Amino acid sequence: MEHPTRKLVTIITEAALERDLTRDLELLGIDGYTFSDARGRGTRGRRASTWEHNQNVRLEVLCDAALAARLIEHLRQRYYDDYAMVLWLQDVEVLRPEKFR
Repeated sequence: MEHPTRKLVTIITEAALERDLTRDLELLGIDGYTFSDARGRGTRGRRASTWEHNQNVRLEVLCDAALAARLIEHLRQRYYDDYAMVLWLQDVEVLRPEKFR
């Protein structure tokens, strides 16, 4: 059985941006998203969540390709130069496509 595909945009960034990102998502017309705590190690060393100002969040958005492209471009323009942020894009099969634009 084949399932429709959507784009999964995953962003790892500073927890301090959560409120701004939530506002940005709503302004872009994205009404469904998930934030979760994120910890790990990367090019900037280990990022732990033990100190509030050093915490990261993971943001995931399932949407169509056009909306994913708008979101990615917005993030690049607004945040890339001044904040720790990585993102990736994947094609995913969705089991309830009516829930995702």
